[in-house]
Amino acid sequence: MSYGIKLRVEGARAAFNRPEMKVERVSYDVITPSAARGIIETIHWKPAIRWVIDKIHVLKPIQFDSIRRNEVGSNISDRTAGTAMKNGTIEGLRLLVDDDRQQRSAIFLRDVDYVIEAHFELTKRAGSEDSDAKHAEMFTRRARTGQCFQQPCLGTREFPATVSLVEGDLPPTEVPAADRDKDFGWMLYDIDFAKGNTPLFYRPQMIGGVIDVGKYRPAGART
Repeated sequence: MSYGIKLRVEGARAAFNRPEMKVERVSYDVITPSAARGIIETIHWKPAIRWVIDKIHVLKPIQFDSIRRNEVGSNISDRTAGTAMKNGTIEGLRLLVDDDRQQRSAIFLRDVDYVIEAHFELTKRAGSEDSDAKHAEMFTRRARTGQCFQQPCLGTREFPATVSLVEGDLPPTEVPAADRDKDFGWMLYDIDFAKGNTPLFYRPQMIGGVIDVGKYRPAGART
């Protein structure tokens, strides 16, 4: 059998950027399943298991903020970095920041709060020592004490997330009743790494403040 978990995820800011926006960064209205899976995997992941997102509960109103900032417009090439490694020197790795500065805007989410419902499945790499109960206990123990392999983030590392295990009733939503039903249009679901990093999209609807991810999961999706 598979064990389900509920994890609360909060943060002051979040950016689940739309891939169709090439230059300006514009966030989706809510967390994507791939981002939710990534947060759970910072707490517990092994090659023997695969996390599957079931539902996303939106607990706070969807609010956006925008900022404009200076960024460096280019990256050091792989060839230049390889040459520096071969020669054992950092000569030539310098970027002229003042000459290559670009001003870009970003639209991100403010004051987000979600409860993620998910379960895991054993993969083909599971051994005789792996069991549902074992991995469920490991996740629960780590989530209760706030243990993570790395800092969970809300779409980008500059926006850290606070996570906590939900073991009782779900926290009440603060989303106004008039805003609890919404069609979000097409959103990124996940990346299928087994098929050449193929992006998968889905069209979720929030009903009563809850996105039933399983209901809208794209055909062929493994997670």
